[in-house]
Amino acid sequence: MNLKHLAHWLALAETGSFSRAAEKLHITQSALSRSIQVLEDDLGGPLVDRVGKKNELTPLGQLVLKRAQRIVHEAKELQQGAALLQQGGLGSLRVGLGSGPGVMLMTPWLRYMAEHHPTVHVAVSRGATELQLMQLRERQFDALVVDLRRVDTAPDLQIEHIAEMRAGFVCRKGHPLLTKKRKSVAFEALLDYPIGSTPLSQEVARMLVDHYGPKANPAQMTTLQCEDIASLIEVVRQTDAIYLGIVGAAREGLANGTLVELPLDPPFKGGARLGLITLAGRTELPVMAVFREFVQTKLTD
Repeated sequence: MNLKHLAHWLALAETGSFSRAAEKLHITQSALSRSIQVLEDDLGGPLVDRVGKKNELTPLGQLVLKRAQRIVHEAKELQQGAALLQQGGLGSLRVGLGSGPGVMLMTPWLRYMAEHHPTVHVAVSRGATELQLMQLRERQFDALVVDLRRVDTAPDLQIEHIAEMRAGFVCRKGHPLLTKKRKSVAFEALLDYPIGSTPLSQEVARMLVDHYGPKANPAQMTTLQCEDIASLIEVVRQTDAIYLGIVGAAREGLANGTLVELPLDPPFKGGARLGLITLAGRTELPVMAVFREFVQTKLTD
């Protein structure tokens, strides 16, 4: 059994046709049939049932398909990585970012690569963590940076903790809750205004309830929910809405004075546990080292 036979098998399984697979592989149909036969002989059983004009995968064929996809993908990545190292290149990188990391990393990462590595292909997407995990497993992404509280550990995931980032409540400058006489704000006072956040993990929800009681349950407390923190923060700039989430995501507005962190009594001590996720056992391209160092530098309070 060799990689060529597995690649031929993948083409047949994906197209469902010997003729289309042979055309895709730029070989004759008889050569493809011989290659599949050799693989079946090596594995000790038929991989496909030839039913009339249809080709259906046998149970063995379905098992081999899952393993062959991973083996062939990893072999290609290994060859690509080795070639790039020989040439001094970095490769390409497709990254998925969670809500908070998206605000803090997307534009700085694209700018950094444009300035320092202009020939490297990079793609960045933001979205729901659950969807991005599925896309990572389907190899649509090379890495994710997300809140680890929204990720279940699994043997196929390589999870690296990067940073703990403090969460809090942020409003616009001049918000009615901000007065010279008031040094702190009671949690109940927030409930008179819209509160916006990204979907929160069960762990964070429990922390909020522990701090402030049942009224702090995000299911009832938050009236504005969105995966895009930048949009939430823009709403907060323009209205009396209050943002609940990673304070670092609002750092630009906090620095220029257009946003203010509300001094709650008692203060909220929750936060996000941000980390880098890749597929376990997957060969990393050289550019991953650049991305990892960049993330570790940028994800700080």
